[in-house]
Order: sequence, then C-alpha cells, then structure tokens
Amino acid sequence: MKKLLLSAIVFTAFASCKDDEKINNQDINYAKLPQEFPFSKLATVNGVDVINGGFGSGATAHPTRKGEFYVITDRGPNTDYLNGKKFPVPNFTPTIMHFKINAEGNIEIIKYIKLKNPSGQPITGLPNPAGMGSTGETAYDSSGNVLGTDNYGLDSESIVAAADGTFWVSDEYGPHIVHYNAEGVELERISPIGVNTGPRKLPAVLAKRRANRGMEGLCITPDGKTLVGTIQSTMYVPTKALATNTTLTRIVTFDIVTGQTKQYLYKQNGGASDSVCDITAISSTEFLVIERDGNFGSQGGSKKVYRINIAGASDVTGTDITAVDGMKINNKALEQSTWDEITNAGIKPVSKVLAVDLVAKLGYEHDKFEGIVYLGNNKLAAFNDDDFGILDDGNGNPKAKILPKTGKVDQGTMYVVDIQ
Repeated sequence: MKKLLLSAIVFTAFASCKDDEKINNQDINYAKLPQEFPFSKLATVNGVDVINGGFGSGATAHPTRKGEFYVITDRGPNTDYLNGKKFPVPNFTPTIMHFKINAEGNIEIIKYIKLKNPSGQPITGLPNPAGMGSTGETAYDSSGNVLGTDNYGLDSESIVAAADGTFWVSDEYGPHIVHYNAEGVELERISPIGVNTGPRKLPAVLAKRRANRGMEGLCITPDGKTLVGTIQSTMYVPTKALATNTTLTRIVTFDIVTGQTKQYLYKQNGGASDSVCDITAISSTEFLVIERDGNFGSQGGSKKVYRINIAGASDVTGTDITAVDGMKINNKALEQSTWDEITNAGIKPVSKVLAVDLVAKLGYEHDKFEGIVYLGNNKLAAFNDDDFGILDDGNGNPKAKILPKTGKVDQGTMYVVDIQ
C-alpha cells in the first residue's frame, strides 16, 4: 500500500506540472509519418513467415519525454482452431516496445521490455487456467497438439506508462489490469474473478466479457489518479442468449489509490461484430475512443475516433461490485435492456461526437486500428495491429496477411492526424 500511495504522489506531482504547460508538438518532427516499425522474423510455419510485430494493440506516450512512446503486443500470433486457438510460436512473450521520433523524424527503437511474472520469469500469451481468468479456449501448437495454460498469461491489449516508471496493462482474458515495474515484472494483478495479488478488485460483472473481447483499451487521466478502460464489445450479461443490446458496452474507471471503480455505458454506432478499442485522455472527463469493424480500409472498413465525455454520464456500478450481473433495471441486466428502457430509468450514457474518420482522412488501409495517443493541439497518433503478419486460412493454419490495396504484408505503422 505504501508503494501505491507513493506512486499516487508522484502521479499528482507530475500532473500539476503538466497542467501548467500547454502541450506543444511543434518541436517534434512528424513530417515523415506514416512510418512502419522495423521487424525481424519470429518463425516460419508451413512456409509462411510470422513476423516479430504485433506492436500497436495499445499505445501510450512517455509521461515526461515528448516524442517518446510505448506500444504493446497482444498475446502473440494465433489462428482459430476447434474450440480455441493455435499458437504457432507458443513461447512468445507479450512485449512492450519503447521508441522515439528522433531529430530526423524517423522511428528509433530504444528498448524492448518483455512482461514477466512476479518471480521475474517471462510469461506467455497462453490462456489462463480455469478459475484464474480462463475464457474457455484451448491452446494448440501449430500441429494441433494441446498446449498448457499460464497462470500469468496475458492477452495484453493496452498500456499506460506512469510517471513513476511503472506500467499498467489491460487484458482480454480475465479481464485483468496488471501493474508492472519498469522492467516488466508483475507487481499487482487486479481482476473480477478472485486472482488479485492485492486487496483491490474489478467489479464481478466484468468477468462476463466475451472471449477475446475483454478490456481492450486503457489510459490514465492527466492528474495521474484514475485508470480508464474500455470493454471491447457487449458483455454476456446475464447470458449470451439474453444479452440482446449489442450496441451497449462499458467504460470502467479505477482510482489508483482507493481502488474504487465506476462504470459508464457507451453506445456503439456499429453492432455486435464491431469493437471499441483504445482510449486516450484529453482531460479528467474527456477522452478519445476508437470504434472499428474488422474490414480492410479499402474494402469498406470503418475506423473512427470519437470524442466522448463522462461528466454527465450515469455511474452504473450499483451498490454491490460483487453482483455477477451488475446493476439491474426492471429486474433485467443492462445488456438485456433496450436503450429506451435505459433512458426511462434515468441512466445516461457517455456523450460522443466524431473526432476523425481515418479511412476518409488518411485512406487508412489496415483492418485493425487499435492504438491511439492524444498529442495535444488536436493532434492524434494512431497505430495498427498487424497480427504478426498472418491471418487464419480458414483451417487453423497461417497465411500471409496481405493488404488488398498495396499487395504488401501488413506491418505496424504510426500515423499522426489532425482531429476535430
């Protein structure tokens, strides 16, 4: 607890300085962007190269050094197979990449940080076992042999770089929020399903996330006090069959000092197949949020950023965070209630307006738009997830992930765009 309180003091001190300084991007040379990240080869499976990419599932700025960023991979390369996933590189460790835009305007890699368990051993992206955040998926190797699980395995999706040098990472398995030190060693795991390594926990209802649609986005408010996470899609509350409001998902806030959580409703423009991905803070109540579908930009894909505000929204946590179905209205879970029923109950979702349409503005080609960082002055850094350069061939085997417009293998890329 002393360590957490000290972190909060450091956060606050940093934020008070930052509040006095209007962010100015003029001294960072973004003229050479978009620019691809360099990559090596992880493996070759059935003649298909699996690249050492994946950076772009989430992104954050360095808390004190302008022009420096961190991006994170997810659990690693995988394809759909039977009741789970094939992992062609099963020992892959979710990794943070620290880079900067150098004086010439080029991306320069500073460091790779592999995530580790509390003992300092590298974790994998293999699923958690039952009772520890399992999504029910079985992991297989590329030959179809069953792999084990990993108590500390993470399907990492977003990242916060704190002013004290530590990281907060959100995950789709538990879902978990995990606190790591500067070298990537786990300090604390916060979860709705009872595997917390400290006294704090997330609301129990969050355990009803869809598999692979857990806590997709994470950011921190400018005062350094509150983590803000996005659930990717409608949760299965109370069950998959009864969760009929497929445009409803949730935003969760977590007070770093007290552990208190709040939840807000978010109304998607798309439906059940669309995703609410990364989130980045403008102020303590105003944020930018990604909404996207799974299509390539040149094939009708929708990749949009919305400016949202939680100031006038209703906290739907309820009085008991251990309630497995969360708050109810008319004896129904929120996910099985219509928006009219929700409105009539006096519940207000977060407000939202379009900030930028990346396909219209940039001709954005990628299918996955998953990382954003607000740079100030209405400028936004955007990152894609390249899926390690592979897609599923329909039979659980990898094939090269080719961008239809260019004919090239997809590769992690950083963009900077003006927003409204």
